[in-house]
Amino acid sequence: MEGLIAPGFEAVGEAFATDPRGGSALTVLRHGEPVVDIREGWRDAGRTIPWDARTLVNVYSVGKPVIAAALMILEDRGLIAMDAPVATYWPSFQTNASVRHLVSHLAGLPSFPIARPVEAWADWDLLCADLAAASPEWEPGTVAAEHALTYGHLLGELVRRIDGRTPAVFVAEELGFDFGYALSDADIARCAELEFDTPDRPRLMLGKPDSVQARAVANPPGARDLAVVNSALWRRATVPAVNLHTTSMALAQFYAAILDSRLPALAVPLYTGYDHFVEATVTWGCGVQIEPDGTWGMGGLGGSAAWADPKNGLAIAYVTRRLGDFTPVDRVEAALRA
Repeated sequence: MEGLIAPGFEAVGEAFATDPRGGSALTVLRHGEPVVDIREGWRDAGRTIPWDARTLVNVYSVGKPVIAAALMILEDRGLIAMDAPVATYWPSFQTNASVRHLVSHLAGLPSFPIARPVEAWADWDLLCADLAAASPEWEPGTVAAEHALTYGHLLGELVRRIDGRTPAVFVAEELGFDFGYALSDADIARCAELEFDTPDRPRLMLGKPDSVQARAVANPPGARDLAVVNSALWRRATVPAVNLHTTSMALAQFYAAILDSRLPALAVPLYTGYDHFVEATVTWGCGVQIEPDGTWGMGGLGGSAAWADPKNGLAIAYVTRRLGDFTPVDRVEAALRA
């Protein structure tokens, strides 16, 4: 392990070091200043390239607040209204859903509707056209189900249609952190290789057969296949719901920018109730889950997470290339509370 641990935060460093993942990083900013910025392990599965401060890793759903923030920037500028029908901005969109429904996972479109091959991840226009023509699984506004893979295309296409820039370009130019979709060759060279922590982890991540979760993550195939997510196809694609490649520092800086109002607020309660993908009661904000204790953020498949603790002025991000559970995050969170 190497990096910065400020006096008073030694227990957080100890919590991180307790469960090394062979490639992970943790950043904690207090009022925007780093008090913890540490990393351990390697960037590659062969354990030959050390993880450094510039290592990028796919953080899955931890990236959802980023594409939500892009849309909220446009809302702040008066270019989009939350209660307007999506078709106002995307005329071919057939579902009678509002922008608010998309942002809060209430649009009834948790799955891509047409079976597509893995190569479809590289075809933004195809997948957006599929969503535009789809019939919702439920009347919009009546059922919450995290739009696990579709969220980024739904919000990202609105960004593109309103602003003209692709989601990848908009995020790069407007947010300015070390965030990437549609990676360049130079950025691909910085990427960590994902791997599973145990042989049965892929099975555990599939969800119950015929559940909303199982259907939502199955099409197009490959989002949980190491051969796909470690490939140039995936890294060069734009899948804002699940393929943001970033660092723990960039994520923490993003949350710090929201806390100090440089970026629009995301912790605005839009829905509280049962979510049929998560299979639990949640409070959805704009791309984030809001917790009863006032913290808010988003976790991702495999154990990465980023969140804000407004009461204590903290912005926290943990990222890992070893896909497992949230035990390391829980341990870090407990140390921060203590």
